[in-house]
Amino acid sequence: MFKFWMSEKFPLHLMLLPSLVILAVYSYWPMVGVSIAFQKYIPTKGIFGSPWVGWNHFEYLFQLPDTKRVIINTLAIASMKIVAGLIVPIIVSLLLNEVRKNVFKRTFQTLVYLPHFLSWVILGGILIDLLSPSHGLVNQFLGVFGIQPIFFLGDNHWFRFILVVSDVWKEFGFNTIVYLAALTGINPALYEAAEMDGASRLRQTWHITLPGMLPIVILMATLSLGNILNAGFDQVFNLYSSTVYESGDIIDTLVYRLGILQAQYGLATAVGLLKSVVSLIMISCSYFLAYRFANYRIF
Repeated sequence: MFKFWMSEKFPLHLMLLPSLVILAVYSYWPMVGVSIAFQKYIPTKGIFGSPWVGWNHFEYLFQLPDTKRVIINTLAIASMKIVAGLIVPIIVSLLLNEVRKNVFKRTFQTLVYLPHFLSWVILGGILIDLLSPSHGLVNQFLGVFGIQPIFFLGDNHWFRFILVVSDVWKEFGFNTIVYLAALTGINPALYEAAEMDGASRLRQTWHITLPGMLPIVILMATLSLGNILNAGFDQVFNLYSSTVYESGDIIDTLVYRLGILQAQYGLATAVGLLKSVVSLIMISCSYFLAYRFANYRIF
């Protein structure tokens, strides 16, 4: 023990101490509140004084008429976001890789990267103005072609589509950087050899670029499985309304209404705990798949 205290690594461990304290106080200690999922929680009595009800909240949860709809919406929206969030950045990175003028490439990267830093409060306001059926630019443009105004954020047929498109718009610039970084690792000699053999740019992309990107694509795809129940609370909360509950109500918004608006703390905690357990299983599976197919290791 004395040798450890006098070793060169001790100051480095000491530097980690504040971070560990913050992690314990703000991440692990609040997990005591998970017990509310098994209690009839009464705020005046607190966690340790509220009566236990066991699995009653979970049984009641699956009897609610909204539960099935919410789970389906969450899985559908999250799945579409994952697929679109993989395809669009790959296509954009391949197109940017063909651009020879660095000024144009860097300018485009900066422009598409900026929305990543904006919150959904700001982007939600922008989308509400753009998609407004009365004065939105999108409906004014459609009106030029004689199309009647569409209430995009109040129509169940359009709401999921808007969620996916706006999420891709916000995040594809950031994800494109990951794939562009993967492209820099491809040996230029392969392209030179392909040109000498008379291969076109399309052939080079198909036989050199895409195989070179494949490991990082597999890695990003498998790691994204952990977000299968994260359909984006910030985005949905800022865009949805009661008229689109049928297609846009997700697990996180249900927890918000149960816990904050209706003060059903035990039931809301049960929903959140169920989601966390399923997410933990999916994340564990995704890391296993990432290790199996992309040789990815956490440490």
